[in-house]
Amino acid sequence: MTRSAPCNLALVGHSGSGKTTLAESVLALAGAVGRRGRVEDGNATLDFEPEEVQRKISLFTGFASLRWRDQPLTLLDAPGYFDFAAEMLAALHGADAALLVIDASSGPQVGGLQAWSRAGEAGLARFVLVNKMDREHADFDGALEPLRRLAGSRLVPLALPVGAEAAFRGVLDVLAGKAWGRAGGRRVEIEAPADLLEEAAGYRQQLLELAAEQDEATLERYLEQGELGPEELERGLAAAVRAGDLVPALALSATGDLGVEEALDLILRLAPAPEARCQALRATGAGGRPVALDGGAEAPLCAQVIKTQTDPYVGRLSVLRVFQGTLRADSQVWNSSREAPERVAQLFLMKGKEQQAVAAAGPGSVVAVAKLAVTQTGETLSTAEARLRLPPPPVPEPVFTVAVQPKARGDEEKVSAGLARLVEEDPSLRVQRNNETHQLLVSGLGDVHLEVLRDRLRRKFQVEVELVEPKVAFRETIRRHARAEGKHKKQTGGHGQYGHVFLQLDPLAEAEFEFVDKIFGGAVPRQYIPAVEKGVRETMAEGVLAGYPVTHVRVTLDDGSYHPVDSSEMAFKIAASLAFKKAFHEADPVLLEPIDEVTVVVPEEYLGDVLGDLNRRRGRVLGMERDGEQQVVHAEVPETEMLRYAVDLRSMTRGWGRFHQSFARYEEMPQPIAQQVIERSRQLSGVGAE
Repeated sequence: MTRSAPCNLALVGHSGSGKTTLAESVLALAGAVGRRGRVEDGNATLDFEPEEVQRKISLFTGFASLRWRDQPLTLLDAPGYFDFAAEMLAALHGADAALLVIDASSGPQVGGLQAWSRAGEAGLARFVLVNKMDREHADFDGALEPLRRLAGSRLVPLALPVGAEAAFRGVLDVLAGKAWGRAGGRRVEIEAPADLLEEAAGYRQQLLELAAEQDEATLERYLEQGELGPEELERGLAAAVRAGDLVPALALSATGDLGVEEALDLILRLAPAPEARCQALRATGAGGRPVALDGGAEAPLCAQVIKTQTDPYVGRLSVLRVFQGTLRADSQVWNSSREAPERVAQLFLMKGKEQQAVAAAGPGSVVAVAKLAVTQTGETLSTAEARLRLPPPPVPEPVFTVAVQPKARGDEEKVSAGLARLVEEDPSLRVQRNNETHQLLVSGLGDVHLEVLRDRLRRKFQVEVELVEPKVAFRETIRRHARAEGKHKKQTGGHGQYGHVFLQLDPLAEAEFEFVDKIFGGAVPRQYIPAVEKGVRETMAEGVLAGYPVTHVRVTLDDGSYHPVDSSEMAFKIAASLAFKKAFHEADPVLLEPIDEVTVVVPEEYLGDVLGDLNRRRGRVLGMERDGEQQVVHAEVPETEMLRYAVDLRSMTRGWGRFHQSFARYEEMPQPIAQQVIERSRQLSGVGAE
């Protein structure tokens, strides 16, 4: 099957499965690079960012447009590390098919299984590439076993390994019944063992039946003749792949180029055409009405930004997938997400950090556009008449938060500007300022995610920052009644200052604050009572014990006195503050901590470790339930104990655990722990020292 439109293949899988090495193999075999790069040497075509070179793992999706046997092809090499799942989801959104790369010695692992599920949720055709067949302990069938449990009979090998480990020398094409290896840098036919040929014949029969079942006419011919022609077989298998009834599995070794050509040839013959991906999308038009897309080149434009990145020479680059219509350089388009016009200057095909200018991009093309004025990641470009709009790619919720502090005074503005730019590139980052703790908080998918952000702030924006544990927003309250006097009396050269009040403090369960005026007979003139309440409120906001806001307190003003000349609003504010602080210390004050509702989902084998860990975090398990093969734990845990939970849970469960947390309420903190918080706060600020 020859295709003229580009085919977009997302390489996904667990970190270290060899996705980038496979991309390098494809680029080299296609003659698209002059010199083959290696991840280990830091010169891979698609891992070119300094942070990737330093860590020797993919952190960002790499794009490579090339031609394979005269067919246009774009590889989207997605990171496999958990912290960069948003990059993987964006790559899947822009692809026509997902190539799940797994290690022949270790199988798909958790990252591969998550990619498998995400590709299925996206409705993508899936292929499984069992890589590293030449490595020690390589086991083709063993590596596929976890996926067989998920896919069942849909998972069928199309390229079987000839040998394994050091004896791996090529692959057997199940459909053609021929085995291929390499010699002198070229593909050569090799002899396959008889038992492997017999195994392949069994799989071919299974594939014949699967292809025949795709339509009634083909099934009828198959039942009459017992065979299908090559084109008919291929057409039926392509339909099965598109429908999700077939997931081809192919053996290969990217480092030795063994099986790579065979795999890519088969994939390009069976992968869905771009219009199939387009037709599966839920688009809306003007007025929000549903619109069916046909994926034609002459149809109204529908293109979506799947990633934003910064090029040191060109500036900001928006990477778009054209789903329908034709995007042209030097043209005016319409941003349907923002209802605003947008100017498209140059278009580029990408190959790592290299760009090739093109005049136009039709359906299926993945291209970069420089310096869009208003368009952000996930937004749709169309025409002002059609105003087609697509839902944005899914973005995982951040689970790990740190506070960002500039190392140098005066760099706050540079930090804010840099973070704003980096959030444009990575929608899974969240930035907010906590007005209560006065910290700039950044949330992401893990510690490595935020460490990379710190490194990019240094490299791209020349600003050094520290990532520190965020402060927890504690509260202060009281447990019993107290009454105290506050008097502010000061004589100066002219008018003096005089304010005098008596305040009662009582615990308040049903509200955060209540101010009661019980003044009779003008002991405190009416015009100064608002100043008393203001003084109380300001003191409550600053805190008494440890500098945290006071809550759930009723304050009653019941007596006082004034001076006809020296009394003022300021004097009564100060007097109210003094009275409040005295009464607060006498009212059995306590520190409250935020309690979060936490839901943890883990495989049963890790349940005991998770429950023990929640107990060590002062958590209360409220209940458990089973969800398929997973255990779901519902608990309440103090927020102070959850600051590094995302990292710890991942380590504890080898990446299998996931969780969600949300604020539930405030609760009294155990006295020994509260005392530590109070002492630390006093050491830092002197609050409550009196």
